[in-house]
Amino acid sequence: MEDQNKPSSERVDATNSTEENSANKANPVNESIDEVTEPIPQPTSEDFQSRIDLQPLQNSVEDIKREIAKFIVGQNEMIELLIISILTNGHSLIEGVPGVAKTVTAKMLAKTMAVDFSRIQFTPDLMPSDILGTSIFNVKSSEFEYKKGPIFSNIVLIDEINRAPAKTQAALFEVMAERQITMDGTRYDMELPFLVFATQNPIEQEGTYRLPEAQLDRFLFKIEVDYPSLQDEVQILVDNHSRQDQMDFNSIKAVLSAESIKNYQNLIKQIVVEDNLLSYIASIVHNTRTNANLYLGASPRASIAILNAAKANAAINGRDFVTPDDIKRCTKAVLKHRLVLTPEREMEAFTVEKVVDQILETIEIPR
Repeated sequence: MEDQNKPSSERVDATNSTEENSANKANPVNESIDEVTEPIPQPTSEDFQSRIDLQPLQNSVEDIKREIAKFIVGQNEMIELLIISILTNGHSLIEGVPGVAKTVTAKMLAKTMAVDFSRIQFTPDLMPSDILGTSIFNVKSSEFEYKKGPIFSNIVLIDEINRAPAKTQAALFEVMAERQITMDGTRYDMELPFLVFATQNPIEQEGTYRLPEAQLDRFLFKIEVDYPSLQDEVQILVDNHSRQDQMDFNSIKAVLSAESIKNYQNLIKQIVVEDNLLSYIASIVHNTRTNANLYLGASPRASIAILNAAKANAAINGRDFVTPDDIKRCTKAVLKHRLVLTPEREMEAFTVEKVVDQILETIEIPR
């Protein structure tokens, strides 16, 4: 019999203890709950590397960033997107005001690859033959011989691409889309890899020509380069002062060969993408065609660009599968140069970036 002389609090504790013991006997699982002191390990990206070995690719990406960091401070977004464009075999349009290291970064990135590199400065008097080459009559053989232009290279840097007229811009259509040119009825294939990095100034309009939509659609990314932060600019001054305003491009080491680039591009194609994510990409692009704020939506080429870019983004982060975050990270850079606002939205100072953000917020993310 329970001792009636015990304080009420002690009687309650005894009762609770009896009830807890009974519950533990009824449910043996509870006996081991208190013994678990360490958290259950969660799966990480390393747990999924057994299917595709992405470590060499990640190491190469880090080596590229390390080489570029010898002279470039910050601009991490531009560098990563350019690396993604290399891995997906896509061209990139780099837009920014003068002096933010657009051309220098593209040139240094090309130096990290042991491939041919050429630079073309676009001007209003540039002719298509100055890019593609021309046929010259050989007096000795009494035949015309084709002399190749600077476009025949692996990495082509086009500086101030919007300064050339429409006729010269049209000379890039075939080579950017099909990696070939046709001259005098003869087809000449480009040696792979073939990538075009183009720069343009969005502020200065005098002596410039708007790029046609058909050409813009051939660029995988439009990368907008902003001013550096205050901290980065201080570091730029410190580095410039320490090296006495000298930039030795020969100190940049080649990290990738043409063969390794080709292997990595084939590796990217093996990244796993679930069917619901494919539907997610299609829904984003389809929304641009029915959006009331847009006069021109994105083409199926944009859908493929988002897919390939998301695969590359997943790979450089050590995952052999695509997540919705990979898609969202690349979508804006893929779409911003492909969409055209309605005249009403342009008058209201609306932006394409805002439309893309609204689309991403509206469409349900796959789970």
